[in-house]
Amino acid sequence: MRSRLPLLAIFPLTVLTIVLGTPFALGNHPVRWESGSALPRIVRGDSEDSRTPADDATGATSAPSSAPPSSAGALKVAKPWKPGMAQWGVQLYWEEKKKRSGTFIENQARKHAEYLVGLGANSVSISFPFFTEGITSNEVSDGAKTPSPERLQRVLKVFKDAGFRTTLRPIMDEASLNPPDGWRGNIEPASRSAWFASYKRFLTPYLEVAKKEKASTFVLGTELNSMEGDAGWDSLVDSAEKTFSGEIAYDANWDNYVSGRINMPVNHLGIDAYFPVKVPDTAPVERLVQGWNEWLDKKSPGKLPNITVAEAGIGAMDRAYQAPGDFYTKRAVNPQVQANWYTAVCQVVRERQMQGVYWWSMWFDDDPNTPPDDKTASRLDFAGRPLTEKAIKSCFTSDYAGPGTDTAS
Repeated sequence: MRSRLPLLAIFPLTVLTIVLGTPFALGNHPVRWESGSALPRIVRGDSEDSRTPADDATGATSAPSSAPPSSAGALKVAKPWKPGMAQWGVQLYWEEKKKRSGTFIENQARKHAEYLVGLGANSVSISFPFFTEGITSNEVSDGAKTPSPERLQRVLKVFKDAGFRTTLRPIMDEASLNPPDGWRGNIEPASRSAWFASYKRFLTPYLEVAKKEKASTFVLGTELNSMEGDAGWDSLVDSAEKTFSGEIAYDANWDNYVSGRINMPVNHLGIDAYFPVKVPDTAPVERLVQGWNEWLDKKSPGKLPNITVAEAGIGAMDRAYQAPGDFYTKRAVNPQVQANWYTAVCQVVRERQMQGVYWWSMWFDDDPNTPPDDKTASRLDFAGRPLTEKAIKSCFTSDYAGPGTDTAS
């Protein structure tokens, strides 16, 4: 039975205004309207003291990535995740393309699995879009870009068979919300009861798939700031728990995490963490770590053994530290900025003994062994960027075993 633990953060009004206004002023809340941030009542608190007892073609081949590869043909996690271990993972974002065959999607999943094995990952979260008609709509639904439960099951099986810890994570697409002003965090359904009923209908088949493939976590909501704390979540979580026996999670946006009240009846909290750090591109890793800790300390100083960084990433470009979640801008490419950020975030995860980190992101249809085309690709893409891949592998193969161990570095 779920216990309920409200988590509070009390700040002067001026601080609150700055924190909440930052993502909109800087454009760093993670808005993915092309394919596409919040706070819960949870079983485990976020501080140590607050815990409670189409076609089969895959496209043209390209030069391989410089990421340290796994042994030829290897498709098995070296050290499979177990409870208490750190989750070292990636958000794999999948927009469906209906012409892709089942053979293609399984081969694509294997390609990503082998790449992640080479990086030392033990976890993967599959994020996929669902849709709404507007800010006040009472309906959510699948769409042409939403993978069917059956196809998601095939992909989950590939990762499970390779030994990965798996998470399913539906995320509201924002194309109809007039971004960046409109985003998933400020929806206001005309009838919240109707919205929750619609959301339940959409989620149930995916919860059934998560059960069949023994996924570890199902993220019931992501960055839905305006909907947090609504009584409708209680019945939705109750229903989800009857279908899926694994961990039910909610992923909060970073601004709400540091300034708001978590009031969601879930088992676990993740953070989509895009904390702005106002430093120059030449700032050392230590200064980036300090910047992250300054943000986290607003909520809770010290260890955070019950928190997962559900999303972390940054564009490989100039001046990205001040708006790491800017999904729109394309400035001059700067791979060192991205690599240093990844190194800093990993250091924070280890030092605060958090549950792990999932990097945003990899796109399901992309070849992870192909360097990104900087004319067209998102600056947030990391696959194929040697400096970032080196930082990820160093993170994932570090001697930090996880919050449930005594071997944190």
